[in-house]
Amino acid sequence: MSAPNTVDRVIAQGRQMGLTQSTALVIGSIIGVGVFSLPYSLSKFGPISLVAMGIASLTAIAFALLFAALSRRMPADGGLYAYSRTAFGNAVGFGNAWSYWIDACAGNAAIAVGWVYYVEHFINKDGTTGSSVLIALTCLWVPAVVNLTGVRNVGELQVVTTVLKFIPLLFLATVGLFFITPQNFSTWNTSGDSDVAAIGGAMAICLFTYLGVETAAVAAAKVRNPRRNIPRATVFGTLAAAVVYMLSLTAIFGILPAATLSLEENRDSYAVATNTILGGTWSGDLVAAAVIISGIGASNGWTMICAEMPRAAAEDGLFPAVFTRTNWRGAPFVGIVSSTLFASAAVLVSFWGADGSTVFTTLVLTTGITAAIPFGFSALAQIVWRVQDRRLGITAHFVRDVLVAVVAVAASIAFIYYSRNTGESGYVVWGPFLLAGIALLLGVPVYLAERSRMVPPDPVPPYDAP
Repeated sequence: MSAPNTVDRVIAQGRQMGLTQSTALVIGSIIGVGVFSLPYSLSKFGPISLVAMGIASLTAIAFALLFAALSRRMPADGGLYAYSRTAFGNAVGFGNAWSYWIDACAGNAAIAVGWVYYVEHFINKDGTTGSSVLIALTCLWVPAVVNLTGVRNVGELQVVTTVLKFIPLLFLATVGLFFITPQNFSTWNTSGDSDVAAIGGAMAICLFTYLGVETAAVAAAKVRNPRRNIPRATVFGTLAAAVVYMLSLTAIFGILPAATLSLEENRDSYAVATNTILGGTWSGDLVAAAVIISGIGASNGWTMICAEMPRAAAEDGLFPAVFTRTNWRGAPFVGIVSSTLFASAAVLVSFWGADGSTVFTTLVLTTGITAAIPFGFSALAQIVWRVQDRRLGITAHFVRDVLVAVVAVAASIAFIYYSRNTGESGYVVWGPFLLAGIALLLGVPVYLAERSRMVPPDPVPPYDAP
C-alpha cells in the first residue's frame, strides 16, 4: 500500500493520465511499506505463507479483471463507491464509502506501524512501546502537515520515494534467489494449525499488500481514454506487483528461517536478509533508510486519499458538507485532520496491551475487513448488471464477467472470515473485528444526519463489450 504519486503530479499540471502513468499509479499504490513488514507478520505461519501469497495474488488478479470490466462500463470518479451506489442506492453507497474511508485510514495507520520497524533499525532498538507509538504518530502527522500546506513539490518527492522502495524489492527478487537455503523450507507450516487454517490466516494478511489495485478505477475521471486505459493499467500493474511480491517473499523465506524472521529484532526483515547476502550491516542500513523514506511518501499519498474520498462523497450529499471545505492553500483540511486523528486512534488502540507484530497484523486485518466490503459489493454490482444484460439479450462475455465476479465475492467473504488474529487473548484475536465494527458503527449517525441531503444516483450505463 503506497502513495498514488502520479495522480498528484498529473492533476497539478492539468493533464490526464495515459496508459503508462495509469499503470504506474496502480503499481505505486499497491507496492508500499506493507510488503517490507510482511515476512515478520507471516513468520508465525512459516513458508506455507508462499501458498497464501500465491492465492492472494490470483485473487488480486481476479479483482483487477473485475475493476477492469466495471471501469470499462462505468468510468466514474470514485470507483468502488460509485459502483455500489449506482447498483444498490445511496444507503449501500454510503456504507461502502464509509468502509473504504475506514480502510484508507486504518491502512495509513498500518503503514505507520510498519514504518516503525525500519526506524527502529536505527533508534529505540529495544522496542519501548511509548517510543514506538511516538514514531508511528510522527509518520502520520508529518505527512498531514505537508498535505495541509498544499506544497506542489510533494509529487516530485513521491516519485523519488517510489523509486527508492523498488531497490530492495528488486534486489531480493533477483539476486536474493541465488542465496536460498532449501532447508529453510523443510518446516513448511509453523503455525500449529492445519494447513488450510494457516493458509487462510496468512492470506488475509497478504490481502493488505494488494490494496491499491482499485486506484485507477477510483481515479477514472483523471484517466485519458478510461475505457481503454483503466482496464489495461489495472491488470498490468497488478501482474507486475504479483511477480515482484512472489519472488522477493520466496527469497526472504529461503534466506532466513521462519524462527529467525519471528524474532523482534528482525522485524526489518528485508534489511536483515540483505545483510545476510552481502555481509556486515551497511547494506541493511541502506535498505532501512530507503524504506523509511518510502514510508513517508506512502503515508503522504494515502493521507491525500483519506481526505479526497470523503470530499467526493460529500459533493454527492453522502458525507457531511464540512468535508468539502478547504484552507487558504486549497487543501481539504477537515478531511486531512479527521482522517489523521482516526488513524492515530487506531494506532493507540492497537498498541494497547499488544506487541509490535500484533499491532501491525491487527491493523492489516482491519483493513482487510473494511476493504473486502466495498470490493465484495462491487462484485455484486457486476453480477446484478450482467444478469440484467442477459435478460435484455446482451450475452457478450457474460460467463467470464460473472465467473470473475463470483470469485471476487467468495474471496471477499473469505478474507473477512479469516481476519482473526492469533493469540490467547480474546481482545487480540477479535481485535480486527472490534476495530472495524466500532469504526463502521460510527457511520450510522452520520448516515442518518445526511439522508435528506443525498441526491439520487445516475442510472447504470449500458453494457459496452470490449
